[in-house]
Amino acid sequence: MRDESPARLLENAARGAEWAWRDLVARYSSLIHAVCRQHRIGGADVQDVSGAVWLQLVANLAQIREPDALPGWLRTTTRNECLRLLRHRNRQIPTESTTFADSATPAPDATLIGAERLFAARRACAQLSQQDRELLALLFDDPPKSYREISATLGIPIGSIGPSRARCLARVRSTPAIAALLAG
Repeated sequence: MRDESPARLLENAARGAEWAWRDLVARYSSLIHAVCRQHRIGGADVQDVSGAVWLQLVANLAQIREPDALPGWLRTTTRNECLRLLRHRNRQIPTESTTFADSATPAPDATLIGAERLFAARRACAQLSQQDRELLALLFDDPPKSYREISATLGIPIGSIGPSRARCLARVRSTPAIAALLAG
C-alpha cells in the first residue's frame, strides 16, 4: 500500500489505476467493517454492504468534492447502507421453506417486469454509438476484462476508459426508456 493522500488515490482511481483501487480498499475496508459492527451487521451482510459502498464510490467519483474527507463519506455511505439493509430485513417475514417449495416458477408479473427491463436496456444500448456499445460489452464481459485489455482492444488510453464509461452510462441513463425505469 502506498502512502498517498485520499485525493491522490481518488484521482488515480478515476483514471482507472488498479493500484489506487487496491490501496483504497486496503486502507478503508476496516472502517466499513467497523461501521457494520456498530450496526450489529455481520457475516455475508457485511460483504453485501461493503460491495454496495464501493459501488457507490465508483458511481460517485466525479461528485466527491472534498477527497480528503473520504473517510467521512465512506462512514456516512456505510451507515446509510447498513440502515437500508436493516429496514429491508425488518420487512421480511420468516417462513418455513416448505411452504413455498412448489413455487419454482416466477410470478407472471415478475417475468413481465424483467422482460420490460431487458427490452428497455437493449433499446437504450441500441441508441449508443458503436464505440460505446463495444466499451460496455468489454466492461461487462464475463469474466471482466482488465483496463489494459480494453485499452488494447479499443485502441484508447487506459486513463480515458473510466471517464468514457461514466459518460456512456450517463447517456444510457438519459435515454427515455431507462429514465422511465429509474423514475419508477
